[in-house]
Amino acid sequence: MVPDVSTGSDSRGLIVYLFGLGRRDEHTDPHIVAAWDMAGAPDPGRDPAATYSQLAKRLDHHADLRTRELGGKKPPQHVWHCPVRTAPGDRYLTDAEWAEVARRIVHAAGIAPEGDEMACRWIAVRHADDHIHIMATTVRADGRRPRTHRDGQRAQAECRKIEAEFGLRRLKSGDLTAPRTPTGAERAKAERQGQTVTARQWLREQAYAVAAAVSSEADYFTVLQSLGIKVKTRLGPETGDVIGYSLAAPGDTNAAGEPVWYGGSKLAPDLSINRLRERLPDQEVADRPQYAADPADPWRHATTAIHTAHSVLDSGDDAAAQGYLAAYGDALYNIASATTGPHRAELRAAAKAFNRARRSAIRADHQGATALRKAAKELAYASSEPGGLAIALLFATAHLARAAAKWHEQRGHEQQAAAAEETFRHLQAGYQQAAPPVLADLARRAPRAATARRFEQDVRVALPGHADRILADPAWAALTTALAHAETAGHTPRRLLAEVGSERELDSAEHPAEVLNWRITAQPNKRAQAARGRSTISGASSVAATLHPLATSPMSMRPEERGRHR
Repeated sequence: MVPDVSTGSDSRGLIVYLFGLGRRDEHTDPHIVAAWDMAGAPDPGRDPAATYSQLAKRLDHHADLRTRELGGKKPPQHVWHCPVRTAPGDRYLTDAEWAEVARRIVHAAGIAPEGDEMACRWIAVRHADDHIHIMATTVRADGRRPRTHRDGQRAQAECRKIEAEFGLRRLKSGDLTAPRTPTGAERAKAERQGQTVTARQWLREQAYAVAAAVSSEADYFTVLQSLGIKVKTRLGPETGDVIGYSLAAPGDTNAAGEPVWYGGSKLAPDLSINRLRERLPDQEVADRPQYAADPADPWRHATTAIHTAHSVLDSGDDAAAQGYLAAYGDALYNIASATTGPHRAELRAAAKAFNRARRSAIRADHQGATALRKAAKELAYASSEPGGLAIALLFATAHLARAAAKWHEQRGHEQQAAAAEETFRHLQAGYQQAAPPVLADLARRAPRAATARRFEQDVRVALPGHADRILADPAWAALTTALAHAETAGHTPRRLLAEVGSERELDSAEHPAEVLNWRITAQPNKRAQAARGRSTISGASSVAATLHPLATSPMSMRPEERGRHR
């Protein structure tokens, strides 16, 4: 059950909407199910003689009285509005049950505490099977304003109790770190424009994607503007430094034709200017991601950093772990941007889903996650996707999402744990789309039988407790190819198997040979590294550093994506 508290100043307009036909004639039977006084509240849905104007006048009585006392100055945002919706699949609630829901929510929110004869006037209107709208004027009979501090949080807590008592789907409790949900007006506007997401949601995704790819605050604003997004900064009165910013989507205007602005912190808590600066410190040009000598390096560096993140989640240092989860969220955006193929859609969905899991009430220590963040930004500059290594990275990110879900669950972060699980499902779906052709190709290129028998002996010596399961795994042939490549690259197969087999336990792995294959695929080419170490290549770094991020980054949006609101 989801309550969505908002405030406004147009009570009559809201009443007309609640009792009208709706934007698509979806309001089939609008009527009052509960009110401050069921005997005294006229119901246009049941009394044809009661007009909208009469009802609005009755509900606004105390607000009008308060206005006269203030000499005509209307109290600000005096209309309290709270739609309450059951979750998809929940049972049908009767009018009497919805009435109880409404009374409990106005009590919990401080609008109309039970037994308070001076409480605000309110009504609950039902015009659909799955939700009601609670409307109140936030002026009490004694002229005072109600105590509605943290009313949304209190309404949420009451809904969790109602779900348990009514046998409804139990939703996840929040911790005040979730981004603001789009208002009903924002959703209606998106529907009218034929958009699947609101301007607020679209801007949030663009801001996250750009922040994941750039290396400085200045680049953040520059790239946003290059995507057609309007940027407005707020400067400090004394220093002239940027102390805040707002964004407006292309073509998103109000009735007066002016841009509709959304502050960074209103898009998401970690998109505020201060939170951005924690992970986007101004850096020298030389510190920006450079082109790697080997095109596979960004993918390999990211995989190594993802493996490190696993150990940090198990370290007990919650601040460092939270920092790694934030960096992991950036990595997901850049992996999706640098990926080609049909599984790219699942990776984008995973990045979007993890936005709820990347922050919690635990303050993140971003310093420790520098390696993962740097590796993630390298992917924004990646010019090619090395098949096997890209799948190895996808495999590692999926398992880190599952680890993140467990980490959040252990700390009671219900919404974050659910978001991380959703991320895992998207990544797993992407992996299942992308991995089979690569594994089949590796199996086709398996080494000769004599070499495979030698590798079998290496497995039995290095991983005796897992050998039988590894050798019986359908991915064993692919693993022999990976071992042959690693041997050519300068690794000792037996030693390498022992190393990657000890990274994390294999007992729970359904396909242990597949797990080992991707771990081995991600290992560096020792001979290539040695050769590069003997080389002296000058000039390339300085040239790469001068390029604008969008000039080389696949994260730049396609025209149809940039023109979403046009």
